[in-house]
Amino acid sequence: MSKKDHINESILNDEIREHMKENRIDHMKYLPGMEVIDSAVMDQVLSAMEAYDYEKYTEQDVLRAIAADNRTPEDFAALLSPAALPHLEEMAQAAQRETRKHFGNSIYMFTPLYIANYCENYCIYCGFNCHNRIRRARLNAEEIEREMEAIAESGLQEILILTGESRAKSDVKYIGEACKIARKYFKMIGLEVYPMNSDEYHYLHECGADYVTVFQETYNADKYETLHLAGHKRIFPYRINAQERALMGGMRGVAFAALLGLDDFRKDAFATGMHAYLLQRKYPHAEISFSCPRLRPIINNDRINPMDVHEAQLLQVVTAYRLFMPFAGITISTRECARVRDNMVNIAATKISAGVSTGIGSHVEEMEDKGDEQFEISDARTVDEVYKDLAKIGLQPVMSDYIYV
Repeated sequence: MSKKDHINESILNDEIREHMKENRIDHMKYLPGMEVIDSAVMDQVLSAMEAYDYEKYTEQDVLRAIAADNRTPEDFAALLSPAALPHLEEMAQAAQRETRKHFGNSIYMFTPLYIANYCENYCIYCGFNCHNRIRRARLNAEEIEREMEAIAESGLQEILILTGESRAKSDVKYIGEACKIARKYFKMIGLEVYPMNSDEYHYLHECGADYVTVFQETYNADKYETLHLAGHKRIFPYRINAQERALMGGMRGVAFAALLGLDDFRKDAFATGMHAYLLQRKYPHAEISFSCPRLRPIINNDRINPMDVHEAQLLQVVTAYRLFMPFAGITISTRECARVRDNMVNIAATKISAGVSTGIGSHVEEMEDKGDEQFEISDARTVDEVYKDLAKIGLQPVMSDYIYV
């Protein structure tokens, strides 16, 4: 983009923001058609986050949390505090012991498949946002099947289906058809799509979906309001209750994440952990997992100034999750480079993606680059390369952790 085009783009974005500001909806009020559930979980999470003062924790608090057999939310809070940073080595060793105790040396492999990148939300940090000038695309059923067939040939048995957040372009039936196709090729099917009502999650579960991932992005409701300027995603409580509605709809598992770097990462990580913890207690049968993404560069946006989350802080978050919830799965994103990802799975993460593209139609050669990508990836290794690299460090790559009988 030329300097002149860049200036024009900035002016256009300013005009869009001003228009949206004048017509902005209340981000805390549900829109028509959004299911309201009787749950206190959101209020409990936000109350805990508001009360979290990570500066008050001492070295003694951290060491006590590391040594504990069953860690409490107060221990988790200490492990995320600045006082824990000098003790990352001890945290990593303790996290590795917990990981090996509950998961052995197995690392589960999967890949995401983006089937559409149309979006109706205006999220200023996202490459798919509705005002970005990118190539939009949506795969039809035949194209989805060809992509899935190509992925299955790599040996993978788990797939994560993603769309942009547009009900008009990627309605529930469209996503359901993708799940039905996926069931022909894969043993595990995950969804990372827009939040839905519990009956819609039930329908998608009947179509073959096993689990749902929802990034809350940030649990700071005030910050959330400034980042999500338009669209259904602007409604904070509807999004935060998505995992519970998914469990009510019959999904076997749910995954949680904040996009680290959008706001105070310690408070966001604490809220993410508390959200997962409270739902695990309310739904003991649920399979709980975390993702730990850091904010990455996106197309058409140089205005976001991430709050720095360095590798040490990322390791702190990942190990704190493992020590707090030893049975939870942890996925490490391709937003991270190969070195960081391999280090994380050797310590605490249990799931890794491979052969990743965040564009639309990238696994079949003649469909390559049909639609633009959501963000830049940092680990472009193939499935075979990731498999071999895991084996080199003494880990056992596993293609599926669940078999239907």
